[in-house]
Amino acid sequence: MNSADQHQPTRREFLRQAALAAGCTAAGTIAGCGQAGRKAAPDDPAAPATSGASSVFIVCDPADVVAASAPVQWSIKQLQASLSARGVASGVGQRVGQALAGTLCIVAAGTASPLAREVLSGASATVPNSPEALGLVPGLLAGRPVLLACGRDIRGLVYALLELADRAGHAAQPLAALEIRQPVLEQPANRVRSIMRLFASEVQDKSWYYDKLFWQEYLSLLVAQRFNRFSLALGIGYDFNARLRDTYFHFAYPFLVSVPGYEVRASGLSEAERNTNLEMLRFISEEATRRGLHFQLGLWTHAYQWTDSPNVNYTIEGLSPETHAAYCGAALETLLKACPAIGGVTFRIHGESGVAEGSYEFWKTVFDGVGRCGRRVEIDMHAKGMDQGMIDLALDTGMPVSISPKYWAEHMGLPYHQAAIRPTELPRPDRQDQGFFSRSSGSRSFLRYGYGDLLAEDRRYNILHRMWPGTQRLLLWGDPVMAAAYGRASSFCGSNGVELFEPLSFKGRKGSGLPEGRDAYADAALRPARDYEKYLYEYRLWGRLLYNPDAEPDTWRRFLR
Repeated sequence: MNSADQHQPTRREFLRQAALAAGCTAAGTIAGCGQAGRKAAPDDPAAPATSGASSVFIVCDPADVVAASAPVQWSIKQLQASLSARGVASGVGQRVGQALAGTLCIVAAGTASPLAREVLSGASATVPNSPEALGLVPGLLAGRPVLLACGRDIRGLVYALLELADRAGHAAQPLAALEIRQPVLEQPANRVRSIMRLFASEVQDKSWYYDKLFWQEYLSLLVAQRFNRFSLALGIGYDFNARLRDTYFHFAYPFLVSVPGYEVRASGLSEAERNTNLEMLRFISEEATRRGLHFQLGLWTHAYQWTDSPNVNYTIEGLSPETHAAYCGAALETLLKACPAIGGVTFRIHGESGVAEGSYEFWKTVFDGVGRCGRRVEIDMHAKGMDQGMIDLALDTGMPVSISPKYWAEHMGLPYHQAAIRPTELPRPDRQDQGFFSRSSGSRSFLRYGYGDLLAEDRRYNILHRMWPGTQRLLLWGDPVMAAAYGRASSFCGSNGVELFEPLSFKGRKGSGLPEGRDAYADAALRPARDYEKYLYEYRLWGRLLYNPDAEPDTWRRFLR
């Protein structure tokens, strides 16, 4: 180990330091959306340079609404934390003239700001004109060499600054890693790049749900790898409402809110614990938003009665078929008003939701609860059994609507979309739309495992493909070629992108959770402190390559050094 490596913090130390400093506190690629990128030209000796710098000064104009936003201010602190962890001092000011001689000057700005326009015009560089596009451009400002970190919008600038933090955090010489000689200009190939995390087990999942430091570290990881949406899924621990054992958060509302006019509760759950659950949901959604992430809440079950479940830990009291729909609509309104950072809600609509398919009045009442919250909230509906009646109900709310089919059934197949429907999913002429699963087992059965007929050219809804965790080949998830190919395929026919179940999503599902979890490590020294840390490389590959499938290999190789 050389002397430079001896000062390199561990990945765990870096994540913790960055979260504490900020929360508690493809290189050279010009890529088109869904198009092959091209490498930047070799370093130009005539380009402005800041060689010999011993510290960093970050310029941020408070009049720049992009740079002054909360997510960008958070990302500036992340960059400072990364530099500090490597022994590099840094400061922040409003003007380049405040930077002392011998400092590397980084200008953080939105592309429309005067500072960015001056640097970009002198450097003859143009940041792609698309949401979340970023630029790292060396140039001159007031006659001084600077590095411009800019974005078309808030997320674009966040990604630019976190890219600098990542380079500095993984380089043997952190300041040398920021000596960028040629513009780095990138834009996203997919509008949505989402990670879903499940709460499926009271004994295994409460520990991370209540852990604020966990959330600060985990959400920081997601945005650093250019995911732009995080989905917390509740009520997905079972497919059907029979033989249940662990129903914590299964029918989520009474675990989170008390609804005026209804005496609905989860048996055995104290008011104090319910209030803590709501406080944590508010905290998680606000921490996600503070980092520039869209926060999505998944409500996968609307059943409140369990059958053949003598050993279940929680039952729902005070609800009847007559009050079910009205309560759910009111509870959802209450929840969205209590957590204003929730940006969208995902619903399982078909029979596994516990509501009979074709129950349009029920879902209209629930969707009305979204409409009454007083802001734009995305309605995302799982595609199985979806029909035009349900689509119209969601669209009638005036809210943005997304439908999310399974990507490759429940498997991780090759990186392209299915070209045909399996014979077992084709509707049978002799089958009527009747019964609890009338649509998904009848005329709409072909939506069980794919996009079916949803990709209409004149559609007024978005399509988001969801990659299920059924038989993921986890070893293949470490392959950048595989991840990049999915990055190119996920915008298929104008789709918005993809949502990934995180690795090991179904651990603890169907009441299989153990108080101490499952320890697969014979050598305790190999055991990660957090379960997701085993897959840091996977998060990097998939987040970065869903954003830019043509990213330079250094994007992931720097992590492996």
